[in-house]
Amino acid sequence: MTSEDNAAKRRSGHVVISAENVRKSYGGAAGSSDVLGGVSVDVFAGDFTVIMGPSGAGKTTLLNCLSGLESIDAGEVAYEGTSFARLSDRQMSDVRAASFGFVFQSPRLVSNLTLYENILVAGLLSPNLTDRQAREKADALVRALGIESAARHLPNQVSGGEAQRAAVARALVCEPSIVFADEPTGALNQANSEELLDILCESNAAGQTILMVTHDVKAALRATRIVYLRDGSVEGELDIGAYDKAASAAREREIVGWLADQGW
Repeated sequence: MTSEDNAAKRRSGHVVISAENVRKSYGGAAGSSDVLGGVSVDVFAGDFTVIMGPSGAGKTTLLNCLSGLESIDAGEVAYEGTSFARLSDRQMSDVRAASFGFVFQSPRLVSNLTLYENILVAGLLSPNLTDRQAREKADALVRALGIESAARHLPNQVSGGEAQRAAVARALVCEPSIVFADEPTGALNQANSEELLDILCESNAAGQTILMVTHDVKAALRATRIVYLRDGSVEGELDIGAYDKAASAAREREIVGWLADQGW
């Protein structure tokens, strides 16, 4: 699908992931604790949506529920109109393998595989690609992300920034419908964070749908839309359009002001 096709879908309001009145709680010795108290939110094709909120707001839990990594207690989550509740565990795994990419705060690379092998294996396991296409895609991503010199090394032999770029390549190699990113810059220094965010922005500009959790305003600048979560509920949304580096200062002031209105 071309970036023009994705832009058209975004303008038409095409919903990739939808959540309706989602509830989630965790049990413990002292009883259950409500984490999500009836969240309703849509993720649109081609958007770069960021979820923000204070610690304990339920950001990661919401991301996990929207990606099917965690089950929900009530409500509904659907991908392209199909409710997760209608899918078996195997079917849900197939959806994640074919349509979802994941980037976490730590790279979570397989320790005894090189960076390149970590990327390639994800492509080879994808039903979207032939083996030849997987190799071509992995090679292209290694070049595009600037990790050629590190690609043949094991994860413990490279820098944190290189490992995290490999994790992004692994998420993108199967050409997923949506990339879920949970604090992907949380363990990186400023320079590596900027590089990673540049990669995500370029991918989004080419049509990739991204849903990212972050507590970092600098990271949130890259979003086209911010969803603010507090105490397990959506408190507000801000549509800010595509990122423009030349206007980043004004963009940051707008976001900071809006977050202050939300009680950030």
